Amino acid sequence: MRVLGVIPARYGSTRFEGKVLALLGGKPLLLHAVENARTARCLTRVVVAADDERVAQVARSAGVDVVMSPADLPSGSDRAAFAAGTLETGGDRYDLVVNIQADEPFLPGLAVDRAVDLLIEDPEADMATLAVPAAPEDTADPQAVKVVLDKRGRALYFSRSAVPHGAGSPGGPQLLRHVGLYAFRRAYLDRFVGLGPSPLEKAERLEQLRALEDGAVLRVAVGDWPGLGVDTREDLARAQLYLEARTLTQRRAEA
Repeated sequence: MRVLGVIPARYGSTRFEGKVLALLGGKPLLLHAVENARTARCLTRVVVAADDERVAQVARSAGVDVVMSPADLPSGSDRAAFAAGTLETGGDRYDLVVNIQADEPFLPGLAVDRAVDLLIEDPEADMATLAVPAAPEDTADPQAVKVVLDKRGRALYFSRSAVPHGAGSPGGPQLLRHVGLYAFRRAYLDRFVGLGPSPLEKAERLEQLRALEDGAVLRVAVGDWPGLGVDTREDLARAQLYLEARTLTQRRAEA
């Protein structure tokens, strides 16, 4: 299968303008995502979908192909679809498209591979995404999105509320936190962006609910990946602390 990895990188982030170019460990946040994506064995090609020439220049400086996308596209999935369509107009062809978040600086290529593997393993699946075991503080945090799975690892629901009730308590079900990477079958990506926001999507402000309302099969890979998304400057400070601690641990192991 030919698999396209698209890293949507929007300069005009509402909560943190220029976030993708903010420095983490002396390197733009975007380039952490690029380097991780390059370690994925499944990706035929990696491109950055940029809406600003400043972002494009940083990506090109690292040797990454760039597709310039309209600034008014509403989501990363729309940017991924736009990038795939642009490349296909030029003669490329892809079976799967992976929307890789530019603000997840620690998500390894292994996680990308696992999401793609789910689509290969399950021919009924239209999409695949990721989850990690939730921390206790995630329970009441609306920014920590929860996901409920069936016994086959397919998503039943995503919510900013603590679902299912009793999750994380002794004897209760495991509480899972969603990590926003999406692998799409190429045809379903076009359908997904063409549907427009759904009622549940609008209520929860979670675009993946659009797929569930559409009746799509969405597989979820659960792992222990460090899903530390950066949405605010405070998140960036926490990511810096995590990076410093990880680097120190690695140096000690090598000593």
